[in-house]
Amino acid sequence: MLRNGQLARARYISSSIPRVKQLRKRCYASTVEPLPTKMTTLGNKLRVATEATPGHFSAVGVYIDAGSRYEAPQFSGVSHILDRMAFKGTQNRSSALMSTEIDSLGGQMFASSSRETIMYQSSHFHHGTPLAVSILADTILNPLFLAEELETQREAARYEVRELNSKPETMLPEALHFMAYQGNTLGNPALCPDERIDLIDGDMLRAWTREWFRPERIVIAGAGMPHEELVELAEKHFGHLKSPAALSPSLYSTIASNASQSRVILPQFLQNAHPRPSLYKSLATAASSILSPSLSPYSDASFDALSSAKAHYSGGSLHVPAAGLDFEHAYVAFEGVSIRDADIYPMAVIQMLLGGGGSFSSGGPGKGMYTRLYTHVLNHYHTIDHCASFHHIYADTSLLGLFASFTPDESMRKVLAILAHQLSLLLYEKVPAVELGRAKKQLQSSLAMSMESRSVEVEDLGRQILVHGRKVGALEMAQKVDAVTAEDLQRVAHKLFGENAKPPTVIGMGAQDIDIWPEVFKTYGVGPSI
Repeated sequence: MLRNGQLARARYISSSIPRVKQLRKRCYASTVEPLPTKMTTLGNKLRVATEATPGHFSAVGVYIDAGSRYEAPQFSGVSHILDRMAFKGTQNRSSALMSTEIDSLGGQMFASSSRETIMYQSSHFHHGTPLAVSILADTILNPLFLAEELETQREAARYEVRELNSKPETMLPEALHFMAYQGNTLGNPALCPDERIDLIDGDMLRAWTREWFRPERIVIAGAGMPHEELVELAEKHFGHLKSPAALSPSLYSTIASNASQSRVILPQFLQNAHPRPSLYKSLATAASSILSPSLSPYSDASFDALSSAKAHYSGGSLHVPAAGLDFEHAYVAFEGVSIRDADIYPMAVIQMLLGGGGSFSSGGPGKGMYTRLYTHVLNHYHTIDHCASFHHIYADTSLLGLFASFTPDESMRKVLAILAHQLSLLLYEKVPAVELGRAKKQLQSSLAMSMESRSVEVEDLGRQILVHGRKVGALEMAQKVDAVTAEDLQRVAHKLFGENAKPPTVIGMGAQDIDIWPEVFKTYGVGPSI
């Protein structure tokens, strides 16, 4: 019991404490409204798409449905040389003026070619958009392809090819495509073969761009500018572009005659193998058995035939003999689904679940150290320096697989068994809920964080319009990833590398051969019986 004095004191203290008003409960947004995407099709069927994203910079790009998959043998390497000839002399600008105007934008411009797309892109301050579009249009539609500039870029291309083909991490994916799509479309070399660099001249570049740079195959994408402004600029600089008539037979014959070797070109690193005769012999033997003239997919090299040609996956194996390497290498891939297939999302989750990387690059949580190829492989086998999953996704197919780099004293059989075991776990064991949830969150965050880059955002927009005809937003992708179940992963795993799947593509580089792979895969129940 409080005495009278204590009670009075307690009441005084209580009355001196300020009363907190009852606050209303704050309401948070339950959904995020996606940024609006606008698209306009010009009279010549060229498409213009924009996103109204805030920021201090704008980005604009021209994306063309063209690339090495569309190259007939007599045009092999054109895409690579073409991207090197970007932003050189044109009918309206000298090379020096081109460089001066690009520098005045205060941003960056670049061009690049891949198997399915050639892109020209600019990032700049908002007020620079008209000049940027003018420069992009000029270098795409009005190049001069001057002899002296071509010669300079030929030397640069030779150096680039030598550098890339001296590194297994860039060389072996080329060999993988070469074997997976033997002699067709995606099996074409992405880089210009050395023997063809001097054969590619201005006439050949003009003939190929005239054939493939058609308005219906072009998307102009932008971010950070009003849609109407970009449409007006596109109409001004590209509105006159028309689809060409058929390529002149005389010009086509001249190009074929100059090329003189209308055949499927071998991967560059396998051509320049004179210091290692066994390497050249290995490829020559493989190539002669798979690329016979009677099976050539290029009997009809017309635009209509090449533009509609589907990638034909065949799979196969190739050993690239190489002594004295610090590490030997093994690649295993299966055909996956196309980017348009609904199973692209379970396949992407599988790739994220496998993860992997280098033995010294695990970093911390969120950087892959809890993916299976870290926890199951790199943390247990010190002889394996690098082990990771990969996927190459295209309009009508894809490749999903694993690769490992390991010390020469490790057995190739053992490494192939380790890779096969990781695939078998996906076939015959259900992925735990915690692991599945982690992989899905990593994939979602990867998609979201990549869009923070303005240049990546506009490239994604342009490529999606080319492939889908619309923008598949990050929110829609995240929802589809979230809907993926453990049953989906197991179903897609059986579809890709189960007993009814197509045969794998297996590439090995080093002193040890890979001819034991069918026995190893059969042991683990991976892939069809060979």
